[in-house]
Amino acid sequence: MGYFLLRRTVGFLATLLTITVVVFAVMNILPGDPALTILGIEASEAALEALRQQLGLHDPVVVRYFRWVGAALTGDFGMSHAYRVSVAELVLERLPLTLSLAFGGMIATVVLALAMGIGAAANHRKAGDWGVMFLSQIGIAVPSFWAAMLLVLLFAVYLQWLPPGGFPGWSDPVAALRSLVLPIAALTFVQAAVLARVTRSAALEVMRLDYVRTARAMGYPRRRILWRHVLPNALVPIVTIVGLQFATLVTGTIVIENVFYLPGLGRLVFQAIANRDLPLVQALVTLFAVIVVTVNFLVDVIYVMIDPRLKTRA
Repeated sequence: MGYFLLRRTVGFLATLLTITVVVFAVMNILPGDPALTILGIEASEAALEALRQQLGLHDPVVVRYFRWVGAALTGDFGMSHAYRVSVAELVLERLPLTLSLAFGGMIATVVLALAMGIGAAANHRKAGDWGVMFLSQIGIAVPSFWAAMLLVLLFAVYLQWLPPGGFPGWSDPVAALRSLVLPIAALTFVQAAVLARVTRSAALEVMRLDYVRTARAMGYPRRRILWRHVLPNALVPIVTIVGLQFATLVTGTIVIENVFYLPGLGRLVFQAIANRDLPLVQALVTLFAVIVVTVNFLVDVIYVMIDPRLKTRA
């Protein structure tokens, strides 16, 4: 087990290093003048030269890379040229909202998908199973941004139960939570459909095993068999999808936050690109990539905890 975790940790750190190299290369080495990109073609040569000096563009690429990585390790991602404040300050200000959407969407996805998937497996080839498969097929086919607009039309425009967008801030927790209901529902709509189908398939595979038939023959209640024997042994593929989906939810907030006009990292990315704010874009792309890789690393660690076979192989 120790060797398994060591290998995963080394691979995790190597992936993080690769991410920083790729992001820095895309932003700084590809053809084009970063100063011209930031200031625009109408900027004077004196202004361009001053910005080049400020960004250290005359230094060798290797020196600039290690300077950026060293500063990033201390939490310093430079200054935003559009907002004239620290990039780290902007990220920390917007991060709680994005993580609230991602974690809220993940919790709703897991709860809904497990209930639908286990219920479909328990009623295999019956009306409940067909209903879950039909709904999950619709969920997979409908993009999240389209689902978001449909939810706004139904619950905000026609029924007027929830706000159509915006975020009032955490000073009013009730209003803040109400403003997040529709975005979380839009994120959950697609992801729950995928996870429900995976849960159903994994549960059906486990339900065909001998020990499940033995438990039935011994007269155990069906609910106990499903939730205490079938689900724990079907967790490996489910955890795999959950890990991938959390990463998808984090990056999916980029679209959802713009649909609902939420001041999170997703909207900040669009604003940074529109403003040609390269330090901010560089920091946000790196952050999203690090979140995805970190989640995948945690999934590998969870594998060892839920699958005893990996402990003996590690």
